[in-house]
Amino acid sequence: MSEVALESAKSRTRESLALIADEIVALSRDLHAHPELGLEETRSSRVIVDAVERLTGVHSVLGLGSLPTAFRAETGTGELVVTLCAEYDALPGIGHACGHNVITAAAVGAFTLLAPLADELGITVRLLGTPGEENAGGKSTMLKEGSFEGTHAALMVHPGPLDALGMDSLASGGIDIEFTGQQAHASAAPHEGINALDAMTIMLTAIGLARQQLEPYQQIHGYVRHAGSAPNVIPGAAGGTWMARADTAESLNRVMGVIRRCAEAGAHATGAKVAFTEGDFRYLDLRPDAALNAAYGENLAAMGRTTITMPKGGSTDMGNVSHEFPSIHPMIGFDAPTTLPHTVEFAALAGAEPGDRASLDGAVLLASTVIDAALNPELRTRLLAKNTLHTSVNA
Repeated sequence: MSEVALESAKSRTRESLALIADEIVALSRDLHAHPELGLEETRSSRVIVDAVERLTGVHSVLGLGSLPTAFRAETGTGELVVTLCAEYDALPGIGHACGHNVITAAAVGAFTLLAPLADELGITVRLLGTPGEENAGGKSTMLKEGSFEGTHAALMVHPGPLDALGMDSLASGGIDIEFTGQQAHASAAPHEGINALDAMTIMLTAIGLARQQLEPYQQIHGYVRHAGSAPNVIPGAAGGTWMARADTAESLNRVMGVIRRCAEAGAHATGAKVAFTEGDFRYLDLRPDAALNAAYGENLAAMGRTTITMPKGGSTDMGNVSHEFPSIHPMIGFDAPTTLPHTVEFAALAGAEPGDRASLDGAVLLASTVIDAALNPELRTRLLAKNTLHTSVNA
C-alpha cells in the first residue's frame, strides 16, 4: 500500500485521539489512585473492561483460564492478529511505581483508535489484560493456557525515565529456601539444637563469596522471611526468598545452581535439612522484533521524541511472550532522567501530567506501529508467515 495510505491511516488515529483523550487520562488516573497487587486486581480489571466497552462497544471476557483478573477484548476480522498487552498490577507500599496504569491506558487507547480501522487494515486487534507482572508472571501463565493463541505480533509500551526502543531485560527466577533444624534452649541445652539460622548464615556467606565468580550479568538477591523467634531459643527453622537473574535462560540455570549449592553447604555444615520450592515460571530475557522496533522508532521520531539506550537490567514476563511471538516492549519516557521506576518519585510522575502525556503518546505510537505492520507488505508477510517467530534483536 502507498505511503499516502499509510500516513492517512495514522493521521486518522491522531485525529481520533482528541475524542478519547479525556477518557484515557481518566482511566490512567483512576488505576493510579486505586493500586492493587498482582493477581488481586479485581477492581482494576473491572474498571478497564468497563472503559473498553464504553469507548468501543466491544464486550470483554473477564477471567481467563486460571486468572480471574485477566481479560480479553477483540475486534476486527482480518487474518493478521495483533495483541496489545495491558498490565495493571501495583507494587506493595509504593503503588504504581512502575507505571502500569500508563501501560493500560496506552493499550486501551491504541485498541480504541484501531477498532474502527481494523477491517480496513485487514487485522484482528486483541487487547489482553495480563495481571501479576510484578509477582506472578501472568503472561507466562496466559501463554501456557492459550490466551495468546493465534497472535502474529504482541506490543506494549512501558513508562520509563526517558524514551528507549526497548528494555534490555534479564531472565530471572525465584526460589524459596527453608532450613529445618532443632529448637533447643540456647543456654541450658544448646548442644541439643540444630541451628537453622546458622545454616542460613553460611548460605548467605557462601553467596557473598560466590558473587566474585559469577558470570557477566548474573545476579543474586533475596531476603530472609523468618529466622527464629527469641534470642534464648536455638532457631529450629529459617527461610527466605531469593532471586537470580542472567542474560539468557541457560545462564539463569547455572546461577540458580549456585544458590542451591550455597544453601546445601549451610545444611551440610550444620546438620540442618534444606528444602527448595521454585515457582511455576521464570521470566525469560526480552527479545524485541527488529522490524517492529524499527517501525516504532520511526513513529517515535515523527512525534519529536528521542531515544536513549537502556542499561541491561530488570525482568519482565513480556520476555516470555517475545520467545514465542514477534514482540516489542519500548519505554515511553516521562522526561525525568534521574527518576527510576520502583520509587515513590516515579509513582508520583505516573499519576501526574508526565503519566498523562505518556498514556496518550503511547496510544498513538502503538496504533501507528500496528498500522505499519498491517500496511507494510514486507512486514505483514513476514508476520503472517510460519516459522518466523524468532526474528529478533536485543534493543
